[in-house]
Amino acid sequence: MSKIYASAAFADSKPHYNLLDGLRGVAALLVVWYHIFEGYAFAGGTLIESINHGYLAVDFFFILSGFVIGYAYDDRWGKSLTLKDFFKRRLIRLHPMVVMGAVLGAITFLIQGSVQWDGTHIATSMVMVALLLTMFFIPAIPGANYEVRGNGEMFPLNGPSWSLFFEYIGNILYALFIHKLSTKALMVLTVLLGIALTWFAVFDISGYGSIGVGWTLDSVNFLGGALRMLFPFTMGMLLSRHFKPIKVRGAFWICSAVLLVLFTVPYIEGTSPISWNGLYEAFCIIVIFPILVWVGASGNTTDKRSTQICKFLGDISFPLYIVHYPFMYLFYAWLIKNQLFTFAETWQVALGVYFWNILLAYIVLKVYDEPVRKWLAARFLSKKSK
Repeated sequence: MSKIYASAAFADSKPHYNLLDGLRGVAALLVVWYHIFEGYAFAGGTLIESINHGYLAVDFFFILSGFVIGYAYDDRWGKSLTLKDFFKRRLIRLHPMVVMGAVLGAITFLIQGSVQWDGTHIATSMVMVALLLTMFFIPAIPGANYEVRGNGEMFPLNGPSWSLFFEYIGNILYALFIHKLSTKALMVLTVLLGIALTWFAVFDISGYGSIGVGWTLDSVNFLGGALRMLFPFTMGMLLSRHFKPIKVRGAFWICSAVLLVLFTVPYIEGTSPISWNGLYEAFCIIVIFPILVWVGASGNTTDKRSTQICKFLGDISFPLYIVHYPFMYLFYAWLIKNQLFTFAETWQVALGVYFWNILLAYIVLKVYDEPVRKWLAARFLSKKSK
């Protein structure tokens, strides 16, 4: 399951990194495709056969978030930005879509028949409790009555919200602590977190054989989710402090192709003496993703069409990530009910689900997210903080 994922709002006086917006959108598109194939694996009890490492999009989102937050806010503390203003800006940027994802999750769960995966019927009152808790971002305890799907998710109405939960933690730590660190201290912290993440992945501490952790509220998942957020988040901030552009042509297409290749590498067998799959994942997060962010931030859109593509992808990236999974639940339930386990059997429906989510993300962005954020900013942000 994948944050995963939201971008930081840039300071209004600073230019956007258009290519990073576009890459965020590419990662969101790939994670939706990954979740479609996760459905076949879930329904048939098999391994995922396409975009095998799509969950790494979450880690890529975190490093992008750290980079743009550092870029947008590091030099504003004590000048035009207060702690209160920062938190208001982040809530306005992120939380309207958190609420929308929760509402869609409740609606689709009711459409599905309000049943857990084992067929147990859930009372509507518990669905409403789950909705309320998700809207206030209070994670579910595995096994509780309001953990309505019965597979331990933090946010059972919209599973990928787990990554936003860690994103919020990262934002709080940044505002209270991390932004005050010198660049040298930030580098030390980032290195230590990188070592911890490598240990967690390479020695398969979760027992999953992958770093796809963080989605449930047990101790191993909380530790793994925290490390998945903290290392790339601080690495992104460190990159933003050191960043100097390099000359690169075709940066967007190069980085997009690299992401596609990285995400489609098959699961790597072998857990003794180390997890080779974990080693691969750690290499992607610690080495490749920082390079992609640097290259992406260095590139420029050279024509109107490229600029429009990157803007569109960036605009829909967060809405797409946060609203698509409720419809994946319906897709999974349909696969299970009809005993359909392959893309070849269901490609028409799978493509329909994929493009429906893209369309829905755009509609929600224009009809709900942008107007609500505009109203909230006008109502709650001071002119100085804007």
